Amino acid sequence: MKDIDQVVIRFSGDSGDGMQLTGSQFSNTSAQMGNDLATFPDFPAEIRAPQGTVAGVSGFQVHFGSIQIHTPGDEPDVLVAMNPAALKANLLDVKKGGTLIINEDAFNELGFKKAGYEANPLEGLEEDHKVIKAKITTQTKEALKDIELDGKSKARCKNFYALGMTYFMYSRSLDPTLEWIKEKFAQNELLQSANTMALKAGFHYAETIHAQANTYSVASAEIEKGVYRQISGNTALAWGFIFAAQRAGLELFLGSYPITPASDILHELSKHKHFGVKTFQAEDEIAAICAALGASFAGALSMTTSSGPGIALKSEALNLAIMLELPLVVVDVQRGGPSTGLPTKTEQSDLNMAMFGRNGDSPAIVLAAKSPSDCFHMAFEACRLSLEHMTPVILLSDGYIANGSAPWKIPDIENDFPSITPQFATDEDKKEGFLPYKRDNEKLCRKWAIPGREGFMHRLGGLEKENETGNVSYDSYNHELMVCLREKKVAKVCDFIPEQVIEGEVESETLIVSWGGTYGSVHEAVKKFNLEHDKTVAHVHLQYLNPLPKNFESILKQYQKIIVCELNRGQLKEYLNGKFSLNALGYSKVQGKPFKVRELIQFFGKEV
Repeated sequence: MKDIDQVVIRFSGDSGDGMQLTGSQFSNTSAQMGNDLATFPDFPAEIRAPQGTVAGVSGFQVHFGSIQIHTPGDEPDVLVAMNPAALKANLLDVKKGGTLIINEDAFNELGFKKAGYEANPLEGLEEDHKVIKAKITTQTKEALKDIELDGKSKARCKNFYALGMTYFMYSRSLDPTLEWIKEKFAQNELLQSANTMALKAGFHYAETIHAQANTYSVASAEIEKGVYRQISGNTALAWGFIFAAQRAGLELFLGSYPITPASDILHELSKHKHFGVKTFQAEDEIAAICAALGASFAGALSMTTSSGPGIALKSEALNLAIMLELPLVVVDVQRGGPSTGLPTKTEQSDLNMAMFGRNGDSPAIVLAAKSPSDCFHMAFEACRLSLEHMTPVILLSDGYIANGSAPWKIPDIENDFPSITPQFATDEDKKEGFLPYKRDNEKLCRKWAIPGREGFMHRLGGLEKENETGNVSYDSYNHELMVCLREKKVAKVCDFIPEQVIEGEVESETLIVSWGGTYGSVHEAVKKFNLEHDKTVAHVHLQYLNPLPKNFESILKQYQKIIVCELNRGQLKEYLNGKFSLNALGYSKVQGKPFKVRELIQFFGKEV
């Protein structure tokens, strides 16, 4: 057995082969064994693409180790390919010398034809890879021959057979998955027995071919002490919103219309009615945000979730929320665009829409989460800023961190988070006559007057407000005053957010700027680049995009060269160049995939 510090495994097959479940079980087991990890699920946009084709390939990559893991890994050390299409879609990504576990049963003439191969793709693979051929489907059926299930149902257990093989190779315990099977199929003893036997059969098969399937040991990671659980970005967002509502003493309302990759937030929140959570699945995106805005007017912590196409539809109602100066959290889990684009692939191309995608001068607070586990914190921050500054907040996530997962240290909720104080109007505010748009001096916030309370009647609508009274006003000077006040209110938020932190080699000449879900890849690339090169780079990662941290401009002025890395065609780069008169360079990628550490290092090497 060989000790190693990190491994990248990719499970890949047809969308009906259970690869997402297989990868999730491997990840959960590794997390319980104390490894640090990051995952990257990758699946087709079609509900059911043609079976056996490259378009229908579903994959799940997990990077685990005894060291700190920040990304799901550049290139797999191991590829489990359940059919020829899975091999074709992923082979170029596998490391030279890496291991291929092949389901030989699927590699026939029909499989080759569906995948677009003219000849057997297994010929010659041994030159660059270690190839383990196994009749996974046949052997799964043989292991289950005494189970009273039909052949199709037995064949569907082949993913657990493949999982068992990888468990042996990387010294994983079977116990967590056996326990999961027991709970999952508690009402169906046949399926419980079948999946249990398939898992064990795959494990023992790998044991019998030990000479081919070398075994490795990956020790537990040395991470900060605490209680951890594995969590996905969407789940972390949902829990962060629930916690913020509890902290603010408010009920939580979600108005949402299902859309990939944001739907799981709705699914998760719908499970927590016992926390005072109300979820409303609307008939469309416009109804969803309008319902949320109505709930905000009624005094709830309100939010709506979507992805790029849905955010475009929500823009008019979002602008109404800005005019009304009501708290509202809008979550945009970004995916590849424009239009329907790449529904299941990741991108960061909605920044311009979040910053400027509304008519008139209508600034909103814009935040971005940086990792699956960070989503909890940024969900809380979005609620805190929206409630305490009486303005909408747009929280940007993306498909990569929404569906990916990582260990999350469960925080000390009593001490790790500030209190949240909603800006409710009080009896003191109506002593001399309530003025709904009268502002405090510290934050320029108006008070939140809940309808139905005596003495707090005020006008509601999208027409311009008269200063303080809220009456409809067409006066030109008043309009300019109100536009400037709303702008200043958002700008003053910089006094209530953390200052920007510099990572990497602070005294370098070059500064790398990143934002949102690219943190892990850029952080790792900066660290490795600085270890391997004489010239070094510094790194800042933005999570507060509007307003920017108040020390950010002074940081930019410290560096001779600035490189902005983002999964779009340079939206943040152009924004910073315009705002601060910079000549920043950009490194962009719009392939529906996260950055690879290797490609970032190569670019830094050319430009630094």
